[in-house]
Amino acid sequence: MRKKHRSEKAPNPERWLISYADFITLLFAVFVTLYAISQVDKRKVEEVAVSVRGSFGYEQQRSGSVVPSLVETVDLRPPPPVVVSQPPPVSSETAPPGVLVEAEQFASIKEGIISVIQTKGEQEKVKVAMDNRGLVVSLKEAGFFDSGSATIRPDALPLLQEVVNLLAASASPIRIEGHTDNVPVHSKAFQSNWELSTARATNLVHYLVDTMHFNPTRLTALGYGEFRPIADNGDEPGRARNRRVDLVLLSSEGEKGEPLPGFRQEE
Repeated sequence: MRKKHRSEKAPNPERWLISYADFITLLFAVFVTLYAISQVDKRKVEEVAVSVRGSFGYEQQRSGSVVPSLVETVDLRPPPPVVVSQPPPVSSETAPPGVLVEAEQFASIKEGIISVIQTKGEQEKVKVAMDNRGLVVSLKEAGFFDSGSATIRPDALPLLQEVVNLLAASASPIRIEGHTDNVPVHSKAFQSNWELSTARATNLVHYLVDTMHFNPTRLTALGYGEFRPIADNGDEPGRARNRRVDLVLLSSEGEKGEPLPGFRQEE
């Protein structure tokens, strides 16, 4: 008796849906992983990597440990906004002892100079300020130099001597900076404001060394000409403020920009 042959089943036309579903699932996993690692957190990235490796069978769960879950460890919320905060002010609890001593000394010198100029009624000739370099004492041209001249006026020497005596209380280096306004100089002695500002700073250095007996290694002379204004050169009051010589008592932080003494190997 002949066996009846089973009729072969017709191929299922929707089998492609299985492969398509697998593809979509893998694509979704890839995008989730990319989003997760875009959040810059080394710990979370490592947890995501371990979870992915475990999901695809590349890493077995160790005894006594749990493989982190992708959903549990990755925070899909948007990252918080970046807030730029200012550094905290120096306090007695956070600042090194040397910085506190220096700050107290600079504050004492500042108060002493203010007291001198107020007693003599010379507030318009000398200004005092603190900045990131240290203590800045500005000698205005009108009180210490004639227009277009680098020679210190004799009548200004008593006030200058009292101010400098207060600076001598500190061992910090002093940078002497000459400044002018933007009006071209008309003098046979100086070709430009560069020379005038540098000459004024240098003459003040000579006074400190030769007359006040400062250690020359503490001093630096610079001429900025018209290119470091502190006021608008568009009017006479602004130009008058810019014509000055600054004595900058450098803090330990401000001193870092100064060249170090001694020999060096050049390449």
